[in-house]
Amino acid sequence: MTGVPKVPAHASPAGPPPLALTMGEPAGIGGELSLAAWLRRAELPPGVSFAVLDDPGRLRRLAASLGWAVPIVEIPRPEHAPARFSEGLPVLALRTPVDAEPGRPSPATAAAVLESIDRAVALARAGTCAAVVTNPIQKKALYEAGFQHPGHTEYLADLAGGDVTPVMMLAIEGLRVVPATVHIPLADVPAALTVDRLVTVGRIVLTSLVHDFGCPMPRLAVAGLNPHAGEAGSMGQEDREVIVPAIAALQGERHSQVSGPYPADTLF
Repeated sequence: MTGVPKVPAHASPAGPPPLALTMGEPAGIGGELSLAAWLRRAELPPGVSFAVLDDPGRLRRLAASLGWAVPIVEIPRPEHAPARFSEGLPVLALRTPVDAEPGRPSPATAAAVLESIDRAVALARAGTCAAVVTNPIQKKALYEAGFQHPGHTEYLADLAGGDVTPVMMLAIEGLRVVPATVHIPLADVPAALTVDRLVTVGRIVLTSLVHDFGCPMPRLAVAGLNPHAGEAGSMGQEDREVIVPAIAALQGERHSQVSGPYPADTLF
């Protein structure tokens, strides 16, 4: 037939693959965020839907306690989410019920927290979900249950497979901020900053801005580490000995829109 638009391989007849929302820490705000997101579904772009990997019973109890009219719709597969999205919040049920006390994270729910993340990533990698949206986790409870990764970001990178460098981006309209280090004590940051690390992170950010955010000529402003970006070495050597050479290396790779270091107290 001609004139019939092609449907993505894993799309349902009702629309493209949904986003996969993780449960997050069940004693935290993840459930409220998922419920509130569905209540504000009219603000989503046309055709966008999502499903949350969570305990349906927990979400029903939470919605009732908040007085929110959010029907919970259990679905067997993410392909069902687009067609059911107008009826209620689509939920892909976790294997075990989750019993959590608000405000009191516990290692007892760690397996469910990780199951939600693992399954969401697997669905995204299989193409049955368009992307993963993570609700916040509480890492101390996970560490007490044996979790070995520094944080959420590094765990997602490990699930993605391959030799990848995880990079965290905080994005709003017109501005995207990337920390060069994540999930380490502030006292350890100076030693963790190397020319190679900054160049690697810079390359990833510039590539992402072009391919993921549609910025054909991205501008990358690099913050200094020390007050006043070291002020010519009078307040620390890292800015001129590490950050300046990294910027020069990126500029030498035809990234002429890389500049800095700028004092962090004025950059924002």
